[in-house]
Amino acid sequence: MPRAASAKSLVIYTDGACSGNPGPGGWGVFMQFGDKEQVFYGGEADTTNNRMEMMATIEALKAVNPKFKGEITLWTDSTYVLKGITEWIHGWKKRGWKNSAKKAVKNVDLWKELDELNSKFTVEWKWVKGHAGVDGNERADELARMGVEEIKSQ
Repeated sequence: MPRAASAKSLVIYTDGACSGNPGPGGWGVFMQFGDKEQVFYGGEADTTNNRMEMMATIEALKAVNPKFKGEITLWTDSTYVLKGITEWIHGWKKRGWKNSAKKAVKNVDLWKELDELNSKFTVEWKWVKGHAGVDGNERADELARMGVEEIKSQ
């Protein structure tokens, strides 16, 4: 079960959403540090669900103070993001950003950015089942959907 934020750890929930895949997409971030909370979201007109999942994690880590030295627990409901950043990325980098089939890694621009941000902090990457009633994940999902709706209304 996802843990609540302690006074020393930053807890982040991220989510991405897409209306069509590809199509208009949004990302959302819910952050907790002790009793403080921060939320933000955004989106893109023509994107994919995987890109929005990645953008949520990128924007979340960009929002962390560069001087922060505590623990970060980042919850995502995307196995693509979780496995990509904790498992697959090591092989991709060794192979010059090629996958095991020797083809270019999809979303390499975002993977490189996420890798750089991840290296600046102590991040514990965790998976949470989406749409399972976990408050932080539900809030991130709501924010991601707000990002989609904002893009669609432009």
